[in-house]
Amino acid sequence: MPKLNVNIDHVATIRQARGGVEPDPVAAAVLAELAGADGIVVHLREDRRHIQDRDLRLLRETVKTKLNMEMAATEEMVQIAKAVLPDMVTLVPEKRKELTTEGGLDVKGNYKNVSRTVRELKTSGLFVSLFIDPDHEQIKISKEAGAQMVELHTGNYSDAANEEEMETELDKIESAVHAAVKAGLRVAAGHGLDYTNTQYVAQFEDIEELNIGHSIVSRAVLVGMEKAVSDMLILCS
Repeated sequence: MPKLNVNIDHVATIRQARGGVEPDPVAAAVLAELAGADGIVVHLREDRRHIQDRDLRLLRETVKTKLNMEMAATEEMVQIAKAVLPDMVTLVPEKRKELTTEGGLDVKGNYKNVSRTVRELKTSGLFVSLFIDPDHEQIKISKEAGAQMVELHTGNYSDAANEEEMETELDKIESAVHAAVKAGLRVAAGHGLDYTNTQYVAQFEDIEELNIGHSIVSRAVLVGMEKAVSDMLILCS
């Protein structure tokens, strides 16, 4: 059974829509943990479109489980991560105009910067994961870059138009999981997972963690955070 980490970015998205103080993502994190979440995930973006520096600092002080900071491989973010010291850092690709993260990090194409960033983060004692597509070459290069874990991008699986496409993408994920474990990497997965498709990814025993955000926050708007997290935990079991 993989652990469930809840991404609370879009609680902050709702707050930023009015530029006020609610809903507070820090309060949402507390409720998610009370419901049984194994960790909290936030992406501090360059443009601060949702999570703010204040949120990250308060989350570091209040999260009792595990705090995973998603970030671009930039010097600004490296310095913030070294100051805040989350339990782990996940390097992700980032484009200003994208609505959400589009695909995995191209570790091979950005090897110099990624490996340098990983090295600097690890020097500060941070555990580093890379968010990548379920691709064997990217897995191999991620290991060479010094990553300790990879988070497999499940977006193509989540966007599958029919059962045949879904099965094809599931096979890719399964193959990537085996390749990552063989390379000596720990494995997580996430992106686009919801209440209809998560259980099929959760069946792969070598996936240690599932990182899920938008679907849980969307459900929480209607039924509350604790109920939304509890329902997802059932699908992960």
